[in-house]
Amino acid sequence: MIPFASHIHPASEDFQSQRAGMLGLVGQLRALEQRAADASARAASSFAKRGALLPRERVARLLDPGMPFLPLCNLAGYGMDDPDPERCIPGGSQIAGIGFVSGVRCMVVATDSGIDAGALTEAGNQKLMRCQDIALENRLPFVHLVESAGSNLRKYRVDKFIRGGGMFYNLARLSASGLPVVTVVHGSSTAGGAYMPGLSDYVVMVRGRAKAFLAGPPLLKAATGEVATDEELGGTAMHASVSGLAEYVAEDDAHAIALARDILATLDWNDGMPAPGPDAEPPHLDPDELAGVMVLEHRKPVDMREVIARLVDGSRWMDFKPDYGAATVCGHGRIEGHAVGFVSNNGPIDPAGATKAAQFIQLCNQSGTPLVFLQNTTGFIVGRTSEEAGMIKHGSKMIQALANSRVPQITIHCGASFGAGNYGMCGRAFRPRFCFSWPNARTAVMGGEQAATTLEIVARQQAERKGAPVDEDRLAAQKAEIVANFSAQASAFYTSGHLLDDGVIDPRDTRAVLAFVLATAREAEARQPRAVQFGVARF
Repeated sequence: MIPFASHIHPASEDFQSQRAGMLGLVGQLRALEQRAADASARAASSFAKRGALLPRERVARLLDPGMPFLPLCNLAGYGMDDPDPERCIPGGSQIAGIGFVSGVRCMVVATDSGIDAGALTEAGNQKLMRCQDIALENRLPFVHLVESAGSNLRKYRVDKFIRGGGMFYNLARLSASGLPVVTVVHGSSTAGGAYMPGLSDYVVMVRGRAKAFLAGPPLLKAATGEVATDEELGGTAMHASVSGLAEYVAEDDAHAIALARDILATLDWNDGMPAPGPDAEPPHLDPDELAGVMVLEHRKPVDMREVIARLVDGSRWMDFKPDYGAATVCGHGRIEGHAVGFVSNNGPIDPAGATKAAQFIQLCNQSGTPLVFLQNTTGFIVGRTSEEAGMIKHGSKMIQALANSRVPQITIHCGASFGAGNYGMCGRAFRPRFCFSWPNARTAVMGGEQAATTLEIVARQQAERKGAPVDEDRLAAQKAEIVANFSAQASAFYTSGHLLDDGVIDPRDTRAVLAFVLATAREAEARQPRAVQFGVARF
């Protein structure tokens, strides 16, 4: 493989304009993340009064210093838990990601009890379940730092209650799959939340602070008339000496986290894992330039090879069938030494491009090579010529290959993701191992203008058939409403807020993110957990 020859001129006016626009979006992303951190930090005085660490302090103490941490679902709930974008606090009141605890790569989730006492939200539930799914697929121990007032009864929804059972289903599956579940109870763990420690393999509870009960004192009195204190009903001392729920008792938050780290250290979890390879050659083309390479207007063309060349080792790239189905880009490269097959788009997917992608996906499965999809497509091409050429048939080949692919698949939404192109390029519904978005990404069944124009044509045809006059004002209002609706839902911030990806990332971090998740997937392939028929029962 030879280094890619770039045609990008970083000093050009277009590049600098694109870079400024992208950095502005990255700034918005960082501001939203900071909004969640600030909201949690406002509880600092109350945490300090009871000698407790803030949730982010707990996570920081749990993780190995200096080791990478990949946050997940950073915008969960944005535009979902509260429709007002100025008030909405992203994150789903959960801090989550993959990091290292005593040298072990783990899934880490912490209830952000600095926000509404850690009350569970719909977005928070979905985020937690997505993290559990990732842990299962990637064979990661699951470390859970719990302090929650339970479900927010003022915002009760029966659908949230029913779907929320998946949290407990997943915990049982993790344990049965041989993946340790370690839970630290820092404070209250009420009602359904009590099953979080109940379904864990190792439980640490903080003396005088941790509480776990199916019904707290107010509900107990309302339901049965029985009166009991928090400590009597579900305190640490009772669970450590009477119920047997807790294996370890900690004197404070810091001690509890130290115990959790000790538990991970005793498991010898990294035995037999592949040794890290030699340091890989960095890209010859600067990954920082990714902030200016990508156009912000999806109608403008961009050569996605320029993106790939700033991700791969040595900027070396081997193009696969470059002259056949040229708008679909396929090829091989390496990221931090990991062999990778790339699929991307320099235009709509045509019959030849779909056929090429289907073949390439199958070849990567034959060689066991992970696939990275860099989405930037306006969809499958339409029109009489493409229909006659078998677009449906050839597009179906691509879908078949993708749906039945068995190698790790990672999707990055880099630009447009329209129509069935979202599916063919391994969108969320096709279950990529990981899925991230750049802040400029746009996702929709079609563009808002096209949707509005389509419905306008239909309305005019209906009026013509009826012999009725066309209400131009009504049509104009309808068009504006449709365009606004499509536009509002297309942004990466909206889709990520609804957990349609695993988080929005700075384009300049893409190589590091890909290297991290490829290493995670590689470890998963090498690991052989000792599965049992059922999760480990508590005695």
